[in-house]
Amino acid sequence: MTNNVSLPKDYCPGETEEYMNATMLEYFRQKLLSWKSELLAESGETLHNLQETEMYEADAIDRASRETDHALELRTRDRYRKLLSKIDSALSRISSGDYGYCDETGENIGIRRLEARPIATLCLEAQERHERMERTRSDEPAFE
Repeated sequence: MTNNVSLPKDYCPGETEEYMNATMLEYFRQKLLSWKSELLAESGETLHNLQETEMYEADAIDRASRETDHALELRTRDRYRKLLSKIDSALSRISSGDYGYCDETGENIGIRRLEARPIATLCLEAQERHERMERTRSDEPAFE
């Protein structure tokens, strides 16, 4: 949708321009693609490290340290996988014209929030409500 829009050098979305205009959408599209590229490169390094690491150490302490490093690498890789999925979802929302609008309220998410978290799907108020509900649920005792 916005692929044919060129960004002015040093463009930064402003509060005074039309919300989610073609230039702004292209800015966030490029920001997301850049983030995705970085994550894929880091994932490749993580995979390479996992394949290069030899798990058979003679010393139990070295082996335990290596296993801890291995588990951390796997958690990092899983986190990247989830982030990549969210980035792809945000790119799809850009294509469909839904990017920048709250999934719950339909209101603007806001440029500052999207700058900080370009994969955001909720406006700040909806996100705060969601987090309060999560905390309330986690405080409730589990019944079996």
